Amino acid sequence: MSYLLDTNIVSLIIKRDLKVYQKIEDVKAQRKSIFISCITYFEIKRGFLAVAAPKQRERFNQLCQDYQIILLDDLAILEKAAEIHADLRLRGLPIQTEDILIAATAIVKSLIVVSNDSDLLRVEGLSLENWVEL
Repeated sequence: MSYLLDTNIVSLIIKRDLKVYQKIEDVKAQRKSIFISCITYFEIKRGFLAVAAPKQRERFNQLCQDYQIILLDDLAILEKAAEIHADLRLRGLPIQTEDILIAATAIVKSLIVVSNDSDLLRVEGLSLENWVEL
């Protein structure tokens, strides 16, 4: 199985979190693929535009070279996102649109989302791992 890194995990990688970094090394040793969503790219990039953090920006740029960024160029992702949004709203359990798009990407692409965000537990059919709480 391959992995899709959520924004909070990418942030921890940029901050050089040892636990997450070690898990990434384990996954790479197993020759499993790791991806980043264009939504995560957007969230991290907009944060860097608001603060001066050249070292973190450089680490993020390197990360984007190391892992493929999945674009929202598949209508199936947007269809799944709409379904997830409607389901969560009907159940009274809304989450952020960015999280819905990341979850939909993972479901459509058969990826495991790596996140430390408990809101994603609300999304039915989503494979989820937390590399922070190992």
